[in-house]
Amino acid sequence: MLQLNNNAQFLGMEAPYEDAQVVVFGIPFDGTTSNRPGTRFASAAIRLESVGLETYSPLLDLDLEDANVMDAGDVGLSIGDTPRVMEEIKAVTAQILKDGKIPFMVGGEHLVTLPVVEAVFEKYPDVHIIHFDAHTDLRDTFNNNKLSHATVIRRIHDFLGDGRIFQFGIRSGTKEEFDFARVHNHVYMEPHTMNTLPEVIASLKGKKVYVTIDLDCLDPSVFPGTGTPEPGGLTYREYQTLFTQLKDADLELVGADIVELSPHYDPSGVSTVVGAKSLRDLSLVLDHKSK
Repeated sequence: MLQLNNNAQFLGMEAPYEDAQVVVFGIPFDGTTSNRPGTRFASAAIRLESVGLETYSPLLDLDLEDANVMDAGDVGLSIGDTPRVMEEIKAVTAQILKDGKIPFMVGGEHLVTLPVVEAVFEKYPDVHIIHFDAHTDLRDTFNNNKLSHATVIRRIHDFLGDGRIFQFGIRSGTKEEFDFARVHNHVYMEPHTMNTLPEVIASLKGKKVYVTIDLDCLDPSVFPGTGTPEPGGLTYREYQTLFTQLKDADLELVGADIVELSPHYDPSGVSTVVGAKSLRDLSLVLDHKSK
């Protein structure tokens, strides 16, 4: 039985661990945030905000009351020791995978995706990544550090290699990062938009896929509650087609995360609602495709 910190559960994610197909867990960590911190508060805020949602998703015609999803709470972390935090996250993810369940992590800054994907890669070496973000996250180092929210996709590329990472919504990064993707073709990148997502999903037919969503892929007019907002992003109506396309796709989803909500930068609470709705709908997709 997985034992994490005892937090209030997300609405409708109350399956016993033994029965759960999808296990949601929070990572309250923003130790390498370079602009405005606050993502450590995201998972707690999303749980509180979930009481304003319905368990039913009209978009997907799926209901959490019919799903086997468990919100296991937050992982206890050794804040201040980033390498150790990475090990702790990886260990929890590995346990969930060992128990035959799908991990769904709620960050936290984007660096916390790295140990989750490392654990997934060790079980599924052929995994591919669908990545939504405003930022490339392809720097080799940032502030003289290889472990950063600005380097996370580069670190994942270090072990996945070429042709396994697909980026959408990107609109910020250094020239070197864009060249790494688009000139040297190390990763697939569609800047600004997500128009080619259907073709990418079709190309991944039969493959194992991990989905990482930095919520700042959305335009700040939709999602201002983040540490590094970037104008020119996706509308929610565009973004939510990701969930319907994944639901209908012929591929195996083996894990997911949502990251980079900093709830206190949006006192209206709308950004937290966006995070909560994203968590509900993507968890429903994960559960649906696991059956």
